[in-house]
Amino acid sequence: MVIIDGNNLFWSVRNAPDVAEHNSDFQLCRLIGRYLRLVGETGQIIFDGAGPADKRGFESIENLDVFFAGAGRDADTAIEGKIKASSGARELVIVSSDRRLRRAARASGASAVKSEDFWVQLQKELKRKKTTKEPEGKRHGLTESETEQWLEFMGLDE
Repeated sequence: MVIIDGNNLFWSVRNAPDVAEHNSDFQLCRLIGRYLRLVGETGQIIFDGAGPADKRGFESIENLDVFFAGAGRDADTAIEGKIKASSGARELVIVSSDRRLRRAARASGASAVKSEDFWVQLQKELKRKKTTKEPEGKRHGLTESETEQWLEFMGLDE
């Protein structure tokens, strides 16, 4: 599971290429959700504060649960709580450039990735061309019985 310090990631990559199109927390979350689906992972992103009044759009993001720490609260404290509460900290990946969170992650056995590095990894994966495996029949042709079935189906078996 990947746990992301939302504001930290957002501010760390705000000047990176291709960020202009992802200039809101919602758009950033959708992009992260796509990335997590591609790499077969799930995640949580936690933002400082209460967030927008209408959070309905965040519920439909695939592979990513979106949380807001609450009014006057910061994501760092919430993430530290999640690290401490985890029974499988070694399976956690904490995304933040904040030294405090990276230290807490390492102390618990979790992995820590800087926000900038995570963004580079995300961009690479999303730009990578996905190849689909060709059907086996395309290379080897139809079997004799399949050919006979098609000829019969098309009325050409005479």
